[in-house]
Amino acid sequence: MNIVKENINDLTAVLKVTITEKDYAEKVEAALNDYRKKARIDGFRPGKVPTGLVKKMYGKGILVEEVNKLISESLTNYIRDEKLNLLGEPLPAENQKPADFDNETEFEFAFDVAIAKDIEVKLSKKDKVAYYDIKVDDNLFESYSDNYARKFGEFKDADETTDNEMLSGNFIQLDAEGKVLEGGIKADDVRITVEYIKDADIKTTFAGKKVAGKIIFDVRKAYPSDSEIASMLRIEKEKALEVNGDFEFEITKVQRFAKAEINQELYDKAFGPDVVKSDADFKAKITEEIKANFVRETDYRFMIDAKQKLVEKINPELPTEFLKRWLTVVNEGKFTAEQIEEEYPKFETDLQWQLIKDQVIRDNEIKVEESEVMDAAKEVTAAQFAQYGLANLPNEQLEQYAQEILKKDNERRNLYEKKFEDKVVDFIKDSVKLDKKEVTTEEFQKLWEDEKKKDQKKSK
Repeated sequence: MNIVKENINDLTAVLKVTITEKDYAEKVEAALNDYRKKARIDGFRPGKVPTGLVKKMYGKGILVEEVNKLISESLTNYIRDEKLNLLGEPLPAENQKPADFDNETEFEFAFDVAIAKDIEVKLSKKDKVAYYDIKVDDNLFESYSDNYARKFGEFKDADETTDNEMLSGNFIQLDAEGKVLEGGIKADDVRITVEYIKDADIKTTFAGKKVAGKIIFDVRKAYPSDSEIASMLRIEKEKALEVNGDFEFEITKVQRFAKAEINQELYDKAFGPDVVKSDADFKAKITEEIKANFVRETDYRFMIDAKQKLVEKINPELPTEFLKRWLTVVNEGKFTAEQIEEEYPKFETDLQWQLIKDQVIRDNEIKVEESEVMDAAKEVTAAQFAQYGLANLPNEQLEQYAQEILKKDNERRNLYEKKFEDKVVDFIKDSVKLDKKEVTTEEFQKLWEDEKKKDQKKSK
C-alpha cells in the first residue's frame, strides 16, 4: 500500500492511495472463512458450506468492505504521521475512476484535501479592542436590592383577598344540583394562588373573601391543565381527565406576600452576621455583585469584538470552493446548496477564528488540565441547580454530578474547547490595549441589537 500527496496549491492537495492484492488478500480470506462458519445456506450444515460457494455469494462484498477499511485506516495514519492540519475531511476526487472489483486486483483511489496554512498571530498594545464596563446606576442597584427584598420576603396573614394572595382551604366536589357529591373528591389544606387562576370571571369571585368564606367554581375552567388539577386535588392524572363541574372551596387562611425590609436583619440573612453593617456596605456589596455577574457577559462581548478584529487583521486564507463542496457532502439532505451558500460567510468567519485560536494555543503552549475541566463541569452543575433555587450545594455533591457530565464525550469535549477558548481570550486581553468604555445595561444591550440588525442586512 502506498500514499502519495500531490499539491495542487498552498491550500489543497490530492492524496493518492494505491492498494495491491498483497494488502488485502489475508484480510479477505479471513473474512470469507468467518462467513463460511456462520453462513446458513439450505442444503449445507452450519460451517460446512464450500469456500467456493461462499466466495461466489459474498466475495465481492467482502472485498469492497475490506478495501474500504484499509483506505480509512491508511488515510487516518498518514494524516497523523505527516502531521497534516486538514480543514474538513478528505473527499473522493471528483474525477475519481470507479474501481472495477470484478476484474482488477490493484486499485488506486484519489482524495481531495484542504490544508490549513500556518498563520502568524502578532499582537501588541497597538491593537485596540473595546472592553465594556457595566455602569451600576440607580435603576440597576434598585433592581438588585428589590431582588434581595423578594428573596427574603414571606407570606403574611391578611384579612381578605384582592387579586394575588395565596389561599389555604378545603376542596369538596359538588353534584349538578350544587350539593356535596356522595363519594366525590375531597382535598384538605390545599394552597392556591389567586393570580394564577386562568378564568377572569372566576378570579373576580375571590375578591373580598375572608377566612371561612366559601367560593363555588368550575375547577376545569379555573385550571385547564390536567397536571394542575391532579396536583391540586391530590388525585392521579388519569382521574383528573374526568374532572368537570363545580367544587366548593372553603378558605382557611389568606396570606399576602410581603417583601423584606432592607435593614440589618436582611443583611445578616443575605451575607452572614455582621458582614454588612450599613446601607453603604450594602450598596458596595451589591455593586460588587453586579460587576461580578456582568463579567461573563462583558468578557463574551470582548471575545466577539476580538474575534472580529483579529479575523479582519489576519484574514487566514481558506480554500472556499473545497469547503463549500465539503459542507454540501456532509450536510446532504439537511441543507440545500442555496442555504449553504447563504450560511457560508458565517462558517468561514468561525473557521478563521478557530485557526487563529489554534495558532495562539500552539505558539504559547496553552494547556488545559483535567482539574480545570472538572471545575468547569462543577460550575455548570451549580448553575443548573441554581435555576431550581438550590444554591450552595456541598462540593462533594457538585463533584458527583460533574463526573456524570464528564462521562459524556460530547459534553467533555465542549468543556475542553470552552476552557481553551477562555485561555485564548485571556491571552488576547493581556496582549492588546483594552479600550475601556463604561456603559449602562441599556447601552450594552443595544450593542447586541445593533449587531443583530447588521447580520440581518447582510443576509438579505
